[in-house]
Amino acid sequence: MPTTAQALKCFQLCCNLTSQYCSIDLITLDNRTGNVIILAREAINIEIESSGEWRFV
Repeated sequence: MPTTAQALKCFQLCCNLTSQYCSIDLITLDNRTGNVIILAREAINIEIESSGEWRFV
């Protein structure tokens, strides 16, 4: 289950991506790390840590 910080950041990032007409292919929770992963288009991979901090992977 994602943390509240992860869920809020995920929603914010997804809104930002779709407002730029970027389609989102997959959103999942990595059970090994507990991080939320967003895959968009072919080149955008985002990882959101439990604290809500995110980075491109």
